Amino acid sequence: MSKLALVLAALAALTALVVASGAPAKGGGTAVIKTGSCSGNATWMLKAKPDDGALETEFEVDQNVAGRDWKVVIRQNGVERFRGIRTTKAPSGSFTVRRLLDDKPGADHIVAKARSLATGQTCRGELTL
Repeated sequence: MSKLALVLAALAALTALVVASGAPAKGGGTAVIKTGSCSGNATWMLKAKPDDGALETEFEVDQNVAGRDWKVVIRQNGVERFRGIRTTKAPSGSFTVRRLLDDKPGADHIVAKARSLATGQTCRGELTL
């Protein structure tokens, strides 16, 4: 009986080791969030997280001025995934672009850029997950 107990204990320890060392899902299922300042008085936030085989991506620019148009481009691994104009809204004076991107094999590098059409101010955020 002691041999059986020893084998079972060894098997349990090996199972725990395999489970603990298994690679987590890409991004660990948690969001990667980066923030920063733009060339003027605005700030940006870029967030991405795995979502059922895709990447839920958000890019926000906060200028604290409503009604300003911004040209926005989002790229994933160098490929353009979004291009458009967004307008800051009251009361916060911000806009958000949300996109569901394909989760490519390996690391995904996401770059989001925005340029104010009124002032030329620029914002650039990037992250890798």
